[in-house]
Amino acid sequence: MDRKLKRFLLKSFAVLVVIHLAYFIYGYIKFVGLKRINIYTEFYRFKFYDDVSISHVFVSGLFLFFFVIFLLRNHSKKRNGLSKNLGIGLILLLVSFLSLTFFISYSFGFNAKLRTVLPEKDLNKDKTLLNVLQPFLYNYTSYSSEKLFNPENILYPKPYPVIEQRDTLYYDPGNKEYYTTESKYYSIDTLTILSADHKKINNKKKLALDFLGLDDKELEKRIISKKEIGDSTEIIFKGEEVHPQYDEKMCIFLENKFLFFPLHNIPEQKQQYQNAVKRYNLLYKYNQDSLLYSFQRLDVLLKKYDIESQIVPKDLTKDVFYYRDHQEEPLNAIRNTYERGQLKDKFATLDRLFYKPNYLHPSIIEIFISVVIGVWFILFLLYLIWSFRNRKIS
Repeated sequence: MDRKLKRFLLKSFAVLVVIHLAYFIYGYIKFVGLKRINIYTEFYRFKFYDDVSISHVFVSGLFLFFFVIFLLRNHSKKRNGLSKNLGIGLILLLVSFLSLTFFISYSFGFNAKLRTVLPEKDLNKDKTLLNVLQPFLYNYTSYSSEKLFNPENILYPKPYPVIEQRDTLYYDPGNKEYYTTESKYYSIDTLTILSADHKKINNKKKLALDFLGLDDKELEKRIISKKEIGDSTEIIFKGEEVHPQYDEKMCIFLENKFLFFPLHNIPEQKQQYQNAVKRYNLLYKYNQDSLLYSFQRLDVLLKKYDIESQIVPKDLTKDVFYYRDHQEEPLNAIRNTYERGQLKDKFATLDRLFYKPNYLHPSIIEIFISVVIGVWFILFLLYLIWSFRNRKIS
């Protein structure tokens, strides 16, 4: 490849880079804003009828037109071997790809603006706030759902979490048709026993069982799982019996471990526990102003994402503390009305844009590849024909 051809190709690639940068800036400027993002928002997919697609076709066509003219007119006269022709073919394939992907740079610009307006750190803060406050934000009919709220969902404080043991009690041992069920709850405890020294094992085991009020046989019945870790055995078992239904500091708002939207790259169990601690502190350790401040932050968050809401932080704070202290009263007047589905859809879309960016939409992948290969084939064929023609004339 001679110096003139190299210089021409470098200039061509420089022009392509400038055009890509222009589309990146255009995508950055055209960002719709957080309020206008909805479940249908996606990265640009070449729609054939808007300003980006029309300009893309025009700019790509103009570039390729002049590129082909200059290539054939000034750089197709020398006789090249097979390896050099293949090298030219690869370069033309790269030119074809770059000249047909300006819309992808537009999407990169859109994504860059999104991450400027909403850095991942801020998105995670918003998710954490919603995860902590989620039990206060359910529709009032959900609070009676055993699927959502039951003692096994409680994660904090100790002795929680607990495990349920459901026993069947027969009124008449001879008649199995008449029975009732009784639920008991036990703390989930861990006992680690060394596997090397039997004497030490037995002593430690006996001390632990005496402390818990269990004997060997009772422990065997209560074992949930055993796991070998190095030279030790970790036994997870049902410990002391607890009574969540009579726990004065175990209101319905703590009987929940589900996340509104989990943070990425952090174990969900860890997030659930951390949220439970924060929620417990807001309800029982800190003064009411802390929960009020959290609801004020929630109000700002809902406005930030343009979510319709009738939440008044002061009123919701009063309701939460009222129902915290009145466990037996039906929860049918908590003032936490907002567009729940709209908020869920908004975060589902943001999660997709952040962590599953799809710069080349599946619906156009086949068309796109076909167009790139087609353009490359035409360019390479023209180059070969023109080279053969010039050699024949000379």
